[in-house]
Amino acid sequence: MSAPLRPRPAAPHGAAALPAANPRPLTVGVVGTGRVGAVLGAALAAAGHRVVAATGGSGASRARMALLLPGVSRRSAAAVARAATDLLLVAVPDDALAGVVAALADGGTLRPGQVVAHTSGAHGLAVLAPAAAAGARPLALHPAMTFTGTPDDLARLAGISYGVTAPAELRPLAVRLVADLGGVPEWVGEADRPLYHAALAHGANHLVTLVNEAADRLRDAGVTQPEKVLAPLLRAALENALRLGDDALTGPVSRGDAGTVERHLARLAATAPESVAPYLALARRTADRAIAAGRLRPVDAESLLGVLAGDRRQVAA
Repeated sequence: MSAPLRPRPAAPHGAAALPAANPRPLTVGVVGTGRVGAVLGAALAAAGHRVVAATGGSGASRARMALLLPGVSRRSAAAVARAATDLLLVAVPDDALAGVVAALADGGTLRPGQVVAHTSGAHGLAVLAPAAAAGARPLALHPAMTFTGTPDDLARLAGISYGVTAPAELRPLAVRLVADLGGVPEWVGEADRPLYHAALAHGANHLVTLVNEAADRLRDAGVTQPEKVLAPLLRAALENALRLGDDALTGPVSRGDAGTVERHLARLAATAPESVAPYLALARRTADRAIAAGRLRPVDAESLLGVLAGDRRQVAA
């Protein structure tokens, strides 16, 4: 197994302390050894918990288990649930979660007092209602991180946030688990889970799309190694955005350079028409934020907004 996790950070001011009670290692099972489940299972094992069983039907899952969870028994979901006397970690795709939980509850494999935790960002506790009806204690525990499903992920867990939704009586255990994983809890209300997850998907998933769109257009422009051009620029832009917010905005939209944006759109339409609509959507939103932040005066934005509105009508047509 990979090297142990780095020392975990201190709890933020006002956070619940690591509970002194129940310090014993937990007996854990993992349903779903995709990228997230396998890595979190390995992290819990590195923290001293007993990961005794996991599911792994596909070849990729079996390979991840061999790499990250060596010696852990590969069993059916029902058998894993029975073996996980303390904590059952369910790490399956969002749309599959309700069905998996219902099947486990209907099959009589869950027991009173057992913690059933899922790793979905989009769901809260409602999806675990069948488990709660069987007497299990529900917990939503989502790591705000992207995963590759390799040992490299373990080093990235130190200091990350976990979107946690938990009943009040389970919060101390949630704090303990997040601390054991090297992270920091962010308490998310049940009704806010979709918005929380949308924000993370918008930022992380769409960032990948945006970077690859930029790389493709650089290749169209004759740049043979676009990653070398983009890497320092995008790293600086990301760091500035996180540090400065909208004050980090630069470029033709934030300056109101309508002519430049018009030329961008004309060339994109000729070379990569599929990129016109996303460029327009992001340019319009950038203009809105630049105006709201005082970076772009409305009077200077008139020509730019006219270009964006005109091209948007053409795209719609």
